[in-house]
Amino acid sequence: MKNILFLLSVFFIFSCGDDPFSKVKSENVQKASVRDNSFTNAPIMTFDKTVHDFGTIQDGTPVETVFSYTNTGESPLVITDIKSTCGCTVPRDWSREPLSPGESSQFTVKFNGKGVNKTSKTVTIAANTAAGRETVKITAFINNPEMAEKLKNRPNQTPPGPIVQ
Repeated sequence: MKNILFLLSVFFIFSCGDDPFSKVKSENVQKASVRDNSFTNAPIMTFDKTVHDFGTIQDGTPVETVFSYTNTGESPLVITDIKSTCGCTVPRDWSREPLSPGESSQFTVKFNGKGVNKTSKTVTIAANTAAGRETVKITAFINNPEMAEKLKNRPNQTPPGPIVQ
């Protein structure tokens, strides 16, 4: 107990005499200001389209589209990764080099076209934009008569409702 009281008294003696603002270095404040202002001047990805609809495709038909974008911000744009929500959608062919303000580039999204009915997949772009992540989406109606028939003929899995007499 004596040790704790001693440490507390030493702490109060030495901490009360200094002005905490005198310890702040002006060059650190300036660096932080530049860093915080650079966030407001972050690159901006402006897409030619954010959704691509493949329309109706046959099951198993691979399709692909290109998403074009322009850096409309004030700083170089750097894309670190592009991922999709599943393995059936594969983003590829994007530049890993910084994109200067005003410059444009593109990436390809390939979809394997498997499934049935309306489907939608999201592609996420990790970049140095203010949000840190941008998204685009692909959609398609997959024509799969065999799977649609199986789903149509499947017995109803929900329990019957109340009997009304």
